[in-house]
Amino acid sequence: MSDLKKEAASLHTAATGLRGTGHHTTKPLQEFKAASHDLSALGALGSLLGAKGEIEKGMNTLAKLTQDLHEEWEAEAKFMGEVSDAFDLLDVLLAAAGESGKSGKKG
Repeated sequence: MSDLKKEAASLHTAATGLRGTGHHTTKPLQEFKAASHDLSALGALGSLLGAKGEIEKGMNTLAKLTQDLHEEWEAEAKFMGEVSDAFDLLDVLLAAAGESGKSGKKG
């Protein structure tokens, strides 16, 4: 297996893994977002300190950042897949060029 072929396979595997990360965090993120509106666990302490609004705002910010991270991971996975495809094509083209060079020398 050529180095390009190995790199392409490695990138393809990495891209596939990166695409799958969102599937593992979707449910926990939904639960986290829902919990940001129900901060009853803080009880009176949260109300007394006026912390509820700040905590809710912070949790919403974390949820938004996580969604942004998912989008970034998708973009990275797409790019890695494209590079993998380009390496595969380049490997085929180099092999074909090598074969045509050999047949040209025989004649």
